[in-house]
Amino acid sequence: MKTIRLFCLLLICFASKAQTEKNIDHQSLLWTRYYNQLTINNKWAIHTEFDNRIFINPVEENLYVFRIHGRYKINNNVDFGAGYAYFSVATQDPEVTYDFRIPEHRGQQDVTLKQEFGNFTLNQRLQVEERFIHNANKVELLPGTTFSWRFRYRLQGEYSCWKKDSQYLKGIVYDELMINAGESIVKNTFDQNRIYAALQYGINKNFAVELGYLNSFQQRASGVDYFDRDIIRFTLFHKIKLKERQKTQTN
Repeated sequence: MKTIRLFCLLLICFASKAQTEKNIDHQSLLWTRYYNQLTINNKWAIHTEFDNRIFINPVEENLYVFRIHGRYKINNNVDFGAGYAYFSVATQDPEVTYDFRIPEHRGQQDVTLKQEFGNFTLNQRLQVEERFIHNANKVELLPGTTFSWRFRYRLQGEYSCWKKDSQYLKGIVYDELMINAGESIVKNTFDQNRIYAALQYGINKNFAVELGYLNSFQQRASGVDYFDRDIIRFTLFHKIKLKERQKTQTN
């Protein structure tokens, strides 16, 4: 009897382990981004982003992103944003390519909280996304779209290393958690977690560059398949203040 109980216990443990096993696909990518920040006045701004993402080994296009959203500043610590994003996905696996791209249209809204402690700044962002992904199989695009929600929470710290006039150097670290929701989400309520570390250098009052490393651990729709991605990210920030331009033209 004890032998049977022991066998049953081992069988249960084995089955439990099999259910929790993960198929992890390790990938390396390069993300390059142009980020424009157009300040209209003390309260309103428009942010525009162009982002291209490619696999490194082998070299293959992953996706292209366009984002635009308006931002409203309540005070120095709180601001809101709302906008639209368009994704054109070539492939999620560099070993598998298609003759078509999968489009995604996405609405987004967020609230960002900022707290300053001397040279250190703490940012918290809560973002909601409405995702409309075009249906497709391995051969072609299909009629219709699949809708889902995604909720994102990011905790970010920034440390000012050096600053002189319009030039500066700061370190950035953050952790962001993403959760899926909706009728189409069955096994991947957890979407992904992103950990990021970077250095940002302010060239002058209009331009800054940022180079960082991002690790993305993402669960796929199957629930057992995961992407573990090592990402090098380069960003060019371009800041334009509309009021300053208007003053210059007037003078």
